[in-house]
Amino acid sequence: MSKLRVTVVSLIILAFVVAGCSMKEHFTQNDEEKWNNQPTISANMSASNKKSDHPNDESLQVVSSPEAIPVLINKNHTLPDGYMPTDLVYPDIPFTFKKKTEKRKLRVKAALAIEKLFTGAKEDGVGLLGVSAYRSHEAQTVLFNYYVSLDGYEAARTYSAIPGTSEHETGLAIDVTGGDGKCAAEDCFAGTPEADWLEKHAAEYGFIIRYPNGKDAVTGYKYEPWHLRYVGKSIAKQIMNRGITLEEYLKATPVNN
Repeated sequence: MSKLRVTVVSLIILAFVVAGCSMKEHFTQNDEEKWNNQPTISANMSASNKKSDHPNDESLQVVSSPEAIPVLINKNHTLPDGYMPTDLVYPDIPFTFKKKTEKRKLRVKAALAIEKLFTGAKEDGVGLLGVSAYRSHEAQTVLFNYYVSLDGYEAARTYSAIPGTSEHETGLAIDVTGGDGKCAAEDCFAGTPEADWLEKHAAEYGFIIRYPNGKDAVTGYKYEPWHLRYVGKSIAKQIMNRGITLEEYLKATPVNN
């Protein structure tokens, strides 16, 4: 790679970091510090496969109703080309950062629900902060392609979502952490009072822990107690009470890593 090309790529990545976009699908504080110093399912699925820039992605299923609240987005199911939520708003909750960037946004129903969840947690003596919510397809594309250039396609997809398959692109997902801002999107969040509270109460507000412990082979991702996904109260309660995943609730094929 030429010196000029390296410089251009670095500037693009730095721009996304400054704008508040994380470098990885599941970005940690250590990653952020590093880059700041330099970035069947039926109605939800169509019958056709999505064409991809990557040859290994030919079997990705394009969801036909991306606006549906319980839409399944994972390594097997992708949003249609050009999809962008039309009802994104800024929920009135505190984040780990002050700047009013795109990644503070959620779709209206999810935004109202997260406000109530934060209020409920506060009433129980539990402080929470938002870490990252919506991410545009353009941001996800630049970030994923950058990692492919570094580590190759197969390695990149183990820690970063192929553009279109990130739940953050739906505007229905948000990563949260404790009120002290520590352990944001890190394994140390597991077992904290905040994580325990979310496990017990998130469904009351329509959210699920999207990537539960021990369900890697089903969801395609390791345990992430900080990643909340809005699906509505009824579905959320069924999923959390049964200890299952969104894939299992929708009777979808487990993700093949």
